[in-house]
Amino acid sequence: MKVATWNVNSLNVRLPHVLEWCASAQPDVLGLQETKMVDEKFPVEALQEAGYHAVFSGQPTYNGVAVLSRKPALAEDIVTDVAGLDDPQRRILGVTI
Repeated sequence: MKVATWNVNSLNVRLPHVLEWCASAQPDVLGLQETKMVDEKFPVEALQEAGYHAVFSGQPTYNGVAVLSRKPALAEDIVTDVAGLDDPQRRILGVTI
């Protein structure tokens, strides 16, 4: 299994690069940081066309995280916060695939 992470510093700007890299590197799982977009604007269709399922927790301007995977995540196992950590920012996303 090939796993990678990428601080995209705006998925809106980097989406063409992400799609190109995924096509060549073929990661099974890709974690994205600093997506900097709200959930409603997340490019689900473009990523599905590239063969990836996406789980994301967005936030405009700063932060935002996503996990792209060849296999779908188990919805009941998606974690977007950590007990005892009072941080309203979208910086944490745990997924079971």
